[in-house]
Amino acid sequence: MLIPTIVMGVIAVIVLIIAYQRGGGEHILGLKSAGNLLLEVMPLLIFAFIVAGIIPLLIPTEMISKWVGAESGLRGILIGSAMGGLTPGGPFVSLPIAAGLLRTGAGIGTMVAFMTGWSLWAVSRLPMEVGLMGWKFTAIRLACTIFFPIIAGLIANLFFSRTNIF
Repeated sequence: MLIPTIVMGVIAVIVLIIAYQRGGGEHILGLKSAGNLLLEVMPLLIFAFIVAGIIPLLIPTEMISKWVGAESGLRGILIGSAMGGLTPGGPFVSLPIAAGLLRTGAGIGTMVAFMTGWSLWAVSRLPMEVGLMGWKFTAIRLACTIFFPIIAGLIANLFFSRTNIF
């Protein structure tokens, strides 16, 4: 986490300096906008981190290993895909959950399937997608992406299952 934090900090300072040099108070408007975004997102972040921190404590490590661990194979990948598709919210919710599960024994393939299912299937997004894009488009999109979380999980298991992430 240190290197991404440093990189983001450097980028933030650079864009702040550029905005300041352009004049017109753009840097102040940008900082106000950032503060408003922080106030909007902070409650979601807090709750997501609570969920991510508590779930691994509530679910025994043996159960995590059995159902979504590296040894769970295709079953774990299918569970991860479904869990990802059903996980509501943005990356502030899904990433802490995936990181917490990885730290407590979930397999890399399962968590790749989880994140891919979250990004491609997003069941919580379906009502809006159907409303804006129509049921036909939504059905076609889902049909085209249905196997990707599973394939991504299998590829991750094949090439990276022996890699220690945390």
